[in-house]
Amino acid sequence: MRKSLFGYGGTIKAIAKNFIKDGLWDIYDDKFSEISKDEFGNTLLPVSEFDPAKSSLEIPSPGIPPHHELIKKTRNLVSEYDYFYEIYKENLPFNIWISGTNGKTTTTKMTQHLLESKGSVMGGNVGIALANLDPHAKIWILETSSFTLHYTNHATPGIYVLLPITPDHLSWHGDMSEYEKAKLKPLASMSESSVAIVPEIYANTPTRAKVIAYKDESDLAKFCGVSVDDINFKTPFLLDALLALAVEKILFDRCDVALLNTFVIEANKLEEFNDKNGRIWVNDTKATNIDASIQAVKRYKDHFIHLILGGDDKGVDMTPLFEGLKSLRVKIYAIGSNSDKLMKLATKFGIPALKCDFLQNAVNEINKELKTSEIALLSPAAASLDQFKSYAERGDKFKEFIKSL
Repeated sequence: MRKSLFGYGGTIKAIAKNFIKDGLWDIYDDKFSEISKDEFGNTLLPVSEFDPAKSSLEIPSPGIPPHHELIKKTRNLVSEYDYFYEIYKENLPFNIWISGTNGKTTTTKMTQHLLESKGSVMGGNVGIALANLDPHAKIWILETSSFTLHYTNHATPGIYVLLPITPDHLSWHGDMSEYEKAKLKPLASMSESSVAIVPEIYANTPTRAKVIAYKDESDLAKFCGVSVDDINFKTPFLLDALLALAVEKILFDRCDVALLNTFVIEANKLEEFNDKNGRIWVNDTKATNIDASIQAVKRYKDHFIHLILGGDDKGVDMTPLFEGLKSLRVKIYAIGSNSDKLMKLATKFGIPALKCDFLQNAVNEINKELKTSEIALLSPAAASLDQFKSYAERGDKFKEFIKSL
């Protein structure tokens, strides 16, 4: 029988390039209108061609939602994680999975920064597919999305790091309970020799793993035996830093704060810069959910904030964000496909707001009012694909518009 891959993004292309050598695999994607071949000789087919009776195994691209017609037809569905768990068996590198709503990427990169000298490699949702990772590495550090966790039933981590869970991807999962269920799923399959670092609210989730629960950064600092004053990162990156140190503490009984402090935060996350008049603008375009924006706003709570919000909110209720904004000195500049929704919430909570629709309009309007003591913050709490190719393009355009003022 033949084997099937669903979607033709980075995850599936990596499998197609590195692991399909027997000619028994077919690849299905909505963008294929006729049967063809890719550069590796794999068969590419329209979704309508999939016959579950002729498929012995199906691996989906993580972004394909459960309600997709391909998923509904499957009989032998496994995740990318499950596939490699089965291939490598006892030779699989030690797995560290990092998940949660906001901060996964930074925590993953900080952990890799600390453990690279110990033979670790990183991948998963951070941009490097498992099929491209070194199977002989000592440690795999995997940024793990809720999509992947939803489809994973056999693979399990040696250490599971869970950041706080707040509403996100609800249009994919269906509702908040399903999203939360996916994030907590690894705990059920972990062994007595594994460790889970989780927010205190999930401390009693059934698991055989040793649980390290934290309420805030101070709990993690205590576990690590370090002082937060010695760490160079501020909120929200302080939590990410301490979680990375906690992993190092578990594995090697040490916390190299000096090495951690050499880590450089990636672009597009609370990236501060000045315009020609010396005023502060902040590019936080990677804040594609409400929790990320809430954390960004907390960072500047002592300033008046000119806040650019909006984009594709993925079906998430933005009310919690506005509840946090109502006590601050802030003005909202609404852009993107959910701008009308944002304006209604601003009215409801009595927060000054201006409907700008487009990012350049928002920058121009802020330019008229921004004082040197204030902050202009792009932290959209929404995805970018309604108006941009990616969150990175949104950030680049933001900086271009400011430079041209």
